Amino acid sequence: MRALGRALDRLVEWTVHAGAWLVVPVCVLLFLQWPLRDVVQAYSREANDMAQVLFALYVGIAITSATRSRAHLATDVVARRQSPRMRDALSRFGALLVLAPWALFMLYTAWPMTAQSLRQLEAFPETFNPGYFMLKGALLLAMLLVLLQALLDAAGFRSRDKP
Repeated sequence: MRALGRALDRLVEWTVHAGAWLVVPVCVLLFLQWPLRDVVQAYSREANDMAQVLFALYVGIAITSATRSRAHLATDVVARRQSPRMRDALSRFGALLVLAPWALFMLYTAWPMTAQSLRQLEAFPETFNPGYFMLKGALLLAMLLVLLQALLDAAGFRSRDKP
């Protein structure tokens, strides 16, 4: 079981590190929109649509990255006066009792919409450019990563990213 946990932790870690590089093409595509529209007079909408897809993937991965590095904003009203051991227990139970069920609910409710979108290879509604289904797929990826990280946290796995 520990080997499976370590493998999942490495998979999530690799996904987070790889996803961080998505910020580069997002910035390039967003920067190129104006020259493409004003100088080339073509492809600015395609650049915008691709930037939306990559940004959705980036944000979906960034949620888990923030969780792994303990960088989320959190209220400290209850845990502030507790021992480090109690704070760790609260964090583990919170992951198991809040994050995991929420991620499962989101996966369950988003799956039919995303599957239909994928079957149709849904295009962007305003431009009819292909790839809108990938925005919905980014939601599933985000929730899958949240679920995996919640289970890893509840089981006590500590990534190298964490302080």
